[in-house]
Amino acid sequence: MNTIQEKAWAKLNISLDVTEKRADGYHDMVMVMQTVSLCDEITITPNDTGRVQAKSNLPFVPGDERNLAVRAALQYLRAAGREGQGLSIRLDKHIAVGAGMGGGSADAAAVLRALNRLYGALSPEKLEELAASVGSDVPFCVRGGTVLATGRGEKMETLPDMPACEFLICKPDFSISTPELFRRLDQSGMRCHPDTAGIVAALGDGDLDRICRRMYNVFEDVDDRRMRTVKEIKGRLLDHGALGAIMTGTGSAVFGVFRPGTAPDEAIPALRREYGYCEKAVCIGRLN
Repeated sequence: MNTIQEKAWAKLNISLDVTEKRADGYHDMVMVMQTVSLCDEITITPNDTGRVQAKSNLPFVPGDERNLAVRAALQYLRAAGREGQGLSIRLDKHIAVGAGMGGGSADAAAVLRALNRLYGALSPEKLEELAASVGSDVPFCVRGGTVLATGRGEKMETLPDMPACEFLICKPDFSISTPELFRRLDQSGMRCHPDTAGIVAALGDGDLDRICRRMYNVFEDVDDRRMRTVKEIKGRLLDHGALGAIMTGTGSAVFGVFRPGTAPDEAIPALRREYGYCEKAVCIGRLN
């Protein structure tokens, strides 16, 4: 049977706002999101076992329905009328885990895109609707590019492309629990909100400086000692010439935005020694 491969591209939050807690327990969000060139690699092989299972290069990644990629595959097979089709999913993971870069959601989205290339059962719009049933960030990871996402992340408006730039992404050697951070945000409230409209306008004008001046993530204001390290990394990236720096998602990765050709390669080894993870990336355009 045919084996199909797909790249699972990471995401960064250019801005992240939380507007209110909903009756269903989720939170309404307003986010400007960007796909970047760090990626996991997904290989799917159909088989006759009748089971969908995943294996990864990371031993702690589950291979059953606890894995979003497996859940995405099962959802797609049901929607395509192919229930009972066996699939072997290989996940070669390179996106930092627990970083706020959407690695699990990106894997699920890559599985959906790959299966749709294989079976062709769903329109791009229907594929994104299906993605919303898998996870909040999965619709964006299916579409990719530069997007304004609202609601839980499932309502999307494609924006003008991010101006040419480079990212330096640094993750300390700890992760931050997303439910815990939302709980702390609910308890403490928010002092500031990002100028999302200003970022959207700056994207329309292709003005990288204005975008970087407005980047903001409300989770950075949560009372958590780990945010001291986030602020420290932001300072280091700014010292290296970043136009702006921000934590992505609920962390713990932090990225700086640099003009093309100015992200300093010589800073990467030192940041890796100090924090454990540092990679360079560029923007990736629309995928679906």
